[in-house]
Amino acid sequence: MIRTMFSVMLGMVAAMMVMLGLEFVGSWMFPLPAGQLATDADLAEIVANAPIGKLVWVLSGWLLAAVCGGWVAARLARVRRMSAAIAVGVLIVLGVIGNAWMLPHPLWMTLLGVIGPIPLAWCGGRLALRRRRADAPV
Repeated sequence: MIRTMFSVMLGMVAAMMVMLGLEFVGSWMFPLPAGQLATDADLAEIVANAPIGKLVWVLSGWLLAAVCGGWVAARLARVRRMSAAIAVGVLIVLGVIGNAWMLPHPLWMTLLGVIGPIPLAWCGGRLALRRRRADAPV
């Protein structure tokens, strides 16, 4: 049980690394407009006026993080491997909901961000299980 919880935590660390890495690259590809961010309203205006490429980039970061985090969680857990992978997907969905609550995103982005991570974390878990079976001695 403890190993499964640690595998979920490490899966979330991997997912956060993927998300932050893609955010870093995205900030290079789509720089913020010149000026200071004084209030949350300024940030909300930037999100509302963001180019579609930036929004798709952020969404793909959430979805890719779900696959990678699910893979790590399932790979490290000994029991309940798929539950660990799905738990990572659920935590990412909660993060997306919190993010959308703080900063209004387009509806399509929020819907895909809520619908996508759990099935993709499951896919990451399946990839880890398939790899583990291939590594098993005959």
